[in-house]
Amino acid sequence: MSELLKIVHIAAIAVWCAGLISLPSLYVQRRHVKTKDELHRLQKTVRFGYIVIVSPLAFVAVGSGTALIFTEQVHQGWFAAKLAFVGVLAFLHVLTGLVVIRLFREGERYTAWRFVTTTVMAAGTAAVILWLVLAKPEFPPLAAGLFAPGGLRDLVAQINPWMTP
Repeated sequence: MSELLKIVHIAAIAVWCAGLISLPSLYVQRRHVKTKDELHRLQKTVRFGYIVIVSPLAFVAVGSGTALIFTEQVHQGWFAAKLAFVGVLAFLHVLTGLVVIRLFREGERYTAWRFVTTTVMAAGTAAVILWLVLAKPEFPPLAAGLFAPGGLRDLVAQINPWMTP
């Protein structure tokens, strides 16, 4: 069962990342649209990609990843770092949705520097996640206690007067 869950998770992450990397290339095409029909077709394509393909697979990726946490019992530093970068990926996903909503208003454009920045950020985040999962780097002993179950609570208890350590 765990292997099937991993396959679903990897496939969903792959399509989610691919969508976040490739959608900005569709946004740039907004500058070259001449007619209302072309604009409507591009808008349908972008919305279909975001709403029908990328968003559901993002949900599947996060859901299957959450299920994997319980089946694999992962409590290591690399995994916490991976979750932080998945949070960055989710943030980029939300920003992508805001662009999809705003881009097709009258007079809107998507500049080349935005295209490059967004594509590099999405590809870089995906690459860091892939590296963390494959390399499983060790973190310094100073941070090791933070990644143990209950580590954050113990850290906060030292500075919070209402919690007992």
